[in-house]
Amino acid sequence: MVTAIATRPQTVGETIVKRRDFLKAATAAVAFTMAPNIVRAAAATTLKFVPYADLALLDPLAAAFVTRNHVMMVFDTLYALDAEGQPQPQMAEGHTVDTDGKIWRISLRDGLKFHDGSPVLSRDVVASLKRWATADAFGQALMGATDELSAPSDKIVEFRLKRPFPLLLHAVAKPTNLVAAIMPERLANLPTTPRLTEMVGSGPFQFVANERVPGARNVYRKFGGYVPRANGTPSFCAGPRVANFDQVEWLTMPDSATQASALSSGEVDWVEQPLMDLIPSLRANKCHSACNIDPVSRGIGVQN
Repeated sequence: MVTAIATRPQTVGETIVKRRDFLKAATAAVAFTMAPNIVRAAAATTLKFVPYADLALLDPLAAAFVTRNHVMMVFDTLYALDAEGQPQPQMAEGHTVDTDGKIWRISLRDGLKFHDGSPVLSRDVVASLKRWATADAFGQALMGATDELSAPSDKIVEFRLKRPFPLLLHAVAKPTNLVAAIMPERLANLPTTPRLTEMVGSGPFQFVANERVPGARNVYRKFGGYVPRANGTPSFCAGPRVANFDQVEWLTMPDSATQASALSSGEVDWVEQPLMDLIPSLRANKCHSACNIDPVSRGIGVQN
């Protein structure tokens, strides 16, 4: 599954994409972890995408869906939901639960690395989940049922619960805003204000901070140290996450007419939320395609 583009929450829209011989848009799903299948030829190394809004805040604790999409590019999660809404292992190798449902042990899979080259350890996961739970309602409910969250070894995360919490994996796998993103312990332990600006995740794309132009451009490069899951089938957020592009550029274009012109000229490849009035003319162009891409927010997308 390629990490790609998502739609605005609580809207019905369309994403417009320009068809090129290096792009093939298939079915819908939420961006980044739930993206349309995009196949690239050798010459097509960069995908240029116009998000529905400017990426003003980078911190995974920011509630905007555009931030959620950014987070899906850079970070990874312990579990991810499949098309049936069931959590499947992502960073996790698997888990065990004791007979009374109060002790959960989640093991990390081999080969996990952060973008700074350091290994992902269970203490990073513990600190990240505690940070996430300060802002997310599902996380707060989970922590309210937790007596202790610890890292008994480098590869094991342990929840000792006050009472059974059957939706534990659903909580850490949630694909909506305020994703349970895993980051290095040193970042997770920082105060939640001011907002986090150093982006070090373990996802398939690395955020290129020195190429960010606030209000205009954000750049993501394929992370060579990322190892997709060796098994499983891409399904919604779950399964191997494969980066099919060397670079993804987010270009902010507030004006809908400018977006449509850029798409038609080949300046960009994907417009996430085009003006509804422009969709018929864009669809009439055989170089464009429209697709539903986010079952969470019920959006539709159009591609080149």
